Amino acid sequence: METLKLIAKLAISAGTVYLVSEIVIRHSRPWLGALLASLPLLSVLTFFWIYYGISDPAERTQKLAQHSTGVFWWVLPSLPMFLIFPYLLRRGLTFWPALIICCLVTMALYALLALILKHFFGIEF
Repeated sequence: METLKLIAKLAISAGTVYLVSEIVIRHSRPWLGALLASLPLLSVLTFFWIYYGISDPAERTQKLAQHSTGVFWWVLPSLPMFLIFPYLLRRGLTFWPALIICCLVTMALYALLALILKHFFGIEF
């Protein structure tokens, strides 16, 4: 039964990512693909997996709340990437250098946010 659950989780999660990429690539709908990708699909899927994976209601509530709060904070430093990436591409950088720069900037912003959260809010990850 556990193997079946794992296969279902993988199929639904991978299928969601595949659907978004197919809308962008095969159907030439970049704005629709962007809209779907901007939805917190991964977080919503994770909410389902936490909800159905933890039987104790108190523990389930705690995990869902912690996950949701963590996602909020970690989304913030990832947002600049979506402006930097197209900027670099439009300035003539090719895909891989632009992506690497975006990843490095995002990692630096993650580290900065971790320091800010620890220093001002006492939150450690």
